[in-house]
Amino acid sequence: GSGGMGSVAFATDVLMHHNDLARTGEMLAETTLTPANVRAATFGKVGFLPADGKVDAQPLFVTNQSIGGAAHNVVYVATEHDSVYAYDADTFALLWHVSLTGSGETPSDDHSCQDFTPEIGITSTPVIDRNRGPSGVLYAVAMTKDASGGYHHRLHALDLSTGGEVLGGPTEIAATFPGNGSGSANGVIRFDPSLYTERAALTLVGGNLYMGWTSHCMAGAYTGWMMSYSADTLQQTGVLNITPNGSAGAVWMAGSGMASDGTSLFVVDGDGTFDTTLDAQGMPSGGDFGNAFMKLSGAPLAVTDYFAMSNTVAESNADDDFGSGGAMLLPDQVAADGTVKHLAVAAGKNNKIYVVDRDAMGKFNASGDHIWQELTGTLAGGIWGSPAYYNGVVYYGGLNDNLKALPITNALLASSAASRSPTTFPYPGATPAISANGASNGIVWAAQNGTTGVLHAYDAGNLGNELYNSDQSGARDQWGAGNKFITPMIALGKVYVGARNGVAVFGLLH
Repeated sequence: GSGGMGSVAFATDVLMHHNDLARTGEMLAETTLTPANVRAATFGKVGFLPADGKVDAQPLFVTNQSIGGAAHNVVYVATEHDSVYAYDADTFALLWHVSLTGSGETPSDDHSCQDFTPEIGITSTPVIDRNRGPSGVLYAVAMTKDASGGYHHRLHALDLSTGGEVLGGPTEIAATFPGNGSGSANGVIRFDPSLYTERAALTLVGGNLYMGWTSHCMAGAYTGWMMSYSADTLQQTGVLNITPNGSAGAVWMAGSGMASDGTSLFVVDGDGTFDTTLDAQGMPSGGDFGNAFMKLSGAPLAVTDYFAMSNTVAESNADDDFGSGGAMLLPDQVAADGTVKHLAVAAGKNNKIYVVDRDAMGKFNASGDHIWQELTGTLAGGIWGSPAYYNGVVYYGGLNDNLKALPITNALLASSAASRSPTTFPYPGATPAISANGASNGIVWAAQNGTTGVLHAYDAGNLGNELYNSDQSGARDQWGAGNKFITPMIALGKVYVGARNGVAVFGLLH
């Protein structure tokens, strides 16, 4: 599970996108759902948590939270209408609801951007710390538009029990960085809130909240921004622009959060300027890291290592973003020669999977990629999502491709799938999530986009064995049109799927 944020946490908590800082998507404390009972006869839609807008953020889950003097298992839902809801996971009763729009404000318009239509509010998955504030805190970034047409991004800290603002929030997001890139003036780039959306899930490491900013449909004079804020004071602690003397390089990752080993951060950005002239340390001479897989220090916020493919400039020119997919860290692996490898995996639009050594990522070499492993031909389509990991297997769901299981042997991913789903997933592919009771009863969950959204469940040991899908019982388990980039969330015997107007809840039928 996603415990480990502090002393008050449960194995059944889901406090961040994809469950943990490695972004594995594993929920290993699921004791109710098994391959035997996740069947159409015994499993299906058991409820719907209504909301006032699209749910692009992954729902989060807190076990045994005190609200109104009673203990509740709580599902937290954030919407593009700038609302946050707390629902009782057992009764589906609404516990509280707050709006994060300021006086006279509305959620932002969508800038004619299909990815975020019809409005932009809370797009990125919030993060929860159960040990800050009087009773735990949910951190969220909300975008609004004021009566004068001005755009705002604000960092909010909400009390888990009441939804009230705590820690002195909200804080207005603003930043500057030295550079002569797009939109700069007199050697300074200023963060323009109208050009950006906080899409990547919030990341909390070492007392700091980390944000990566994407653009509105790649429009305007934008660059690649990352920022950090104190989880205690909500004050800015760091700013980094990763294309300060160029353009583009937005942090997208299909909504996945930055991955972390607890010290460093790992992030992939989209197409943008990359300086192929390197300094003596092998770093881009102008500080431009477009279309690269980066390792960052948190304090100060800086790139300490990276990998960029040998044809990264051509990939950017063709809009083949590396950063269309998120990064995932693997547990320590032992190579054939007995050495322990610390690996990370990422994939983007070019149908390749890149496995890097986190201790020496490979940097840039025009003559070829010098990384731990590069898989070509494994995926039939590009990645607009994130992988999952369970029991020594990496699971990937590409565009117009099957969900594929890639076992790891001697610290190397299999180049061909050990099993694959019977389902082929249309755009944007699938971001799988795992439920299991430790090393047993593994189930891979994936949401399918389309006119009718579909939740699928597969045997983790053999993806060819589909246990369930929400189309099997006619209208009984359907919840409407699919919602892009959705990751199922599993907690205490239920599966939660973000929808256009709320969250569909699946569980055992009674």
